[in-house]
Formats: sequence, structure tokens, C-alpha cells
Amino acid sequence: MPLSWTARDEGGLVVVAVRGCLDLPGAPRLQTALLECLAEQPAALLLELSGLELAEDAALALFAEVAEQSARWPGAPLLPCDPAPRVAALLERGGLTVYRSVAEARVVVDEAVPGIGDQILPIAGAARHARNLATEACAAWDLPHLVGPACLVVSELVSNAVEHAGTMITVRLTRRAGHLHIAVRDGSAGEPVERPVAAAAERGRGLMLVSTVATDWGWLPARDGKVVRATLNF
Repeated sequence: MPLSWTARDEGGLVVVAVRGCLDLPGAPRLQTALLECLAEQPAALLLELSGLELAEDAALALFAEVAEQSARWPGAPLLPCDPAPRVAALLERGGLTVYRSVAEARVVVDEAVPGIGDQILPIAGAARHARNLATEACAAWDLPHLVGPACLVVSELVSNAVEHAGTMITVRLTRRAGHLHIAVRDGSAGEPVERPVAAAAERGRGLMLVSTVATDWGWLPARDGKVVRATLNF
């Protein structure tokens, strides 16, 4: 059976049902599809793998690569569900936790720390509102030492969105396993690029500051724009 998949949104979770035979030529297409789902900022990516057949063991590496990306993404773990025993063994050997069913995976997601976020208009007070959200999140999760770094990062990302996108902006902060994740979504598909800035320049240092303060940062194209994310360790 040819490789195929369907994705459905279930209350903020994305469930991707994968069917057919996975081989090396098909792996990049599936990986791209999963990253596109990740860009929609779900609470988790649940992979329904009961219909997956494996042609080449090496093709399963795509799941580890997506899991590595999702581990850096705000609040969106990758949870493989109900694979065949051989596939489950290979996934676990690759460091992934396998769940017996989508229902079991849902319980894990429901027990996770919820995120804090809001939609923001692209106006002069947008960065201030984003800083308030960051302060609220750090207070809620007892991370007072991250108030300054989180406010700086979210302020710069939101300011960039206001200047370069001019669309509605979605900000989301989540706490996961020693990391504070920040995601800012806007309606522009333009790639955010960190560029050298002259010493005398008064503007243009936003991503340079983010790169300096954050453990790492990156972006993904989304269905109607892009999502820029950054991670702070604690």
C-alpha cells in the first residue's frame, strides 16, 4: 500500500494517522508534513501508526528528527501511538516513548503544564503586552530569574512581527522539562534572518539579541504565515 497520511485537529491536538509502506524515498515527504503540522502550534503531535508498514528500518529516522525538532518547539511533544511491535521496538531503540493508543497519549498531554498566551494586535503596545504575558508566565511557573530574558526575547520577536508582518500576532509560552519555550506567530511568510548590524545603528539588533539570550531559536513556515520560536533554559 502506498504511503499516505491524514491530519486532524482534536481540541488543540493534531493526530496524524499514517498508513501504508514507509521507505526512504517517502520519508522526506512525511517529515515535511509533520513539520508543517508542528508549525500550527498544537499542544502535541500524536502519531497513529497502527496502519504503518516498514520497508526500510532507516526510514524511521524521520520520527527521531521530528521529535528532536518538537522537543525544541513550544509545548508540542511527538507521541507515537499503537505501532506494530517491530516498529515500536525500533522507535524505542531510537529514544522515543511509544504509547499503546491515542487515548493513552492524550492522558499524558492532559497532565502536561498548560501554556500561557494571547492574540495581539500589531500596534504600538504589542511588545508591552507580550512582556506582560512573559512576566505572568514566569510568575506562574516560579521562574523569577527568567523574567528579564523572557521579556527581552518575546519583546523583540513581537516587535519584528509588528514591523515586518503587520498582521495579528499569536504569542504562546510553555514550560517543559527544564525549558521555557516562546513562540510568536504572524501572517508573513518572510524568513527571519539575523543580519550584521553596524555599531552606530539604532535598530536591527532584535534577532541578534534573541540569539544571544536564548539557548536556541528557529522558525517554521505555517499555513498562513510563520512561527518563530526561542528556548530559555532554567
